[in-house]
Amino acid sequence: MYQYMMQQQTLSLGWDFYLPLIGMVIMILLAVRIWVVVGLGSLIMLLTTGVLPPTLMGEALFDGVDSFALIAVPLFILTGDVLVRTGLSNKLLDVAEATMGWQRAGLGTSTVLGCGFFACISGSDAADAAAISRITIHRLVERGYPKGYACALVAAGACTGVLIPPSISYIIIGLILGISASTLFLAAAVPGVMILSSVMITNTLVNRVKGYEASDIGFNFQYWLKTVYSARFALLIPFIILGGIYSGLFTPTESAAVAVVTTIIIGFFQGTLKLADFPEMLESSARVNGVIVPIIAMSLPLAQTLASLQVPQFFVYSMTALTTNKVLIVLIMVVILMIAGCVMETTPNIVILSPLLLPLAQEIGMNEVHFCIFMITALGIGFITPPLGLNLFVVSGVTGTSVLAISRHAIVFVVTMLVVLMLLAFIPSLSLWLL
Repeated sequence: MYQYMMQQQTLSLGWDFYLPLIGMVIMILLAVRIWVVVGLGSLIMLLTTGVLPPTLMGEALFDGVDSFALIAVPLFILTGDVLVRTGLSNKLLDVAEATMGWQRAGLGTSTVLGCGFFACISGSDAADAAAISRITIHRLVERGYPKGYACALVAAGACTGVLIPPSISYIIIGLILGISASTLFLAAAVPGVMILSSVMITNTLVNRVKGYEASDIGFNFQYWLKTVYSARFALLIPFIILGGIYSGLFTPTESAAVAVVTTIIIGFFQGTLKLADFPEMLESSARVNGVIVPIIAMSLPLAQTLASLQVPQFFVYSMTALTTNKVLIVLIMVVILMIAGCVMETTPNIVILSPLLLPLAQEIGMNEVHFCIFMITALGIGFITPPLGLNLFVVSGVTGTSVLAISRHAIVFVVTMLVVLMLLAFIPSLSLWLL
């Protein structure tokens, strides 16, 4: 579907396409819900262009959510909710601090590592940012970090929520482009760790310059063993998820189901979860899932309409008519994705942009798996790109710190992540060697 012949240089689009597109942009600016924007835009485009029958909408809406892989999304969301409610997320942070707390920037580095642990379970950057910021920011401030910097550090670490497997974003982009989620999880392992490490290293270097934190606590192996043992049930969850997927024992959906059941059993066993907690917990997970699934359902008719109008081919031709320089094309895609990541959540960005940008990426030599890793990483950086990054607003809402104060400190993390993104873009083996 996405292998296009560039000799189609007579492609053109008329106002029957551009007017619905302008209408969609206006609705987004007016803060209309994204699933409504995508759905109305698809329907109006079908009516104005006549490229496909409008009756396609009903069948396509069902097909958009009739996927076994998609079941993993609510299960991973629920696993994250249970993890927080049972206090197991605190145990993961304790392990992170016992592992990295002896360093000069120990608590800050531990916080980022804790974000990585939580990302292995929640699969969502916003959930990661909200959960970790509630637990750690006051401790970072007490240790000597300015509050704005502490917020920026958590926001940057929380970007790993969409970058470290099992990420909901990789499940969705795999569904849209027809790629196995297990393959994407395997390919994302090294890039996710690279982004996580870049944030940790940046924090250490900033600390050496600014002197925010100077931990004088040495590494205590016995204390580390005691903390790991105390957190054994919490560590079991990412082990089940990642171990099951990478060993081939479970599909991502099956691992999500096993993880949520295991987490609930642990909560009952430890007495931290009661039957009375379920209504609120399920409602919370349903609210998050209710934002994601309608967007996915509406995405298929839009994707089919755009494909029938040859919009992806037209986009590739337009871009390559401007330049054939691979570096410039990569930079153009980075700018598009980071801006999109600033103003919209991951799901609508994947739905709208992945079918358009994949042919362009393939034109410059990226295969589809490499492109997926590149795209999700770029969108993840957009989450902390000042002044509109989503994670900046999430942490600001939790802590009451102004977005501008957080943005000023977030710039250094954006720069570091961009370096990693460029490495991923031009060294495909970083994403593909595990495959």
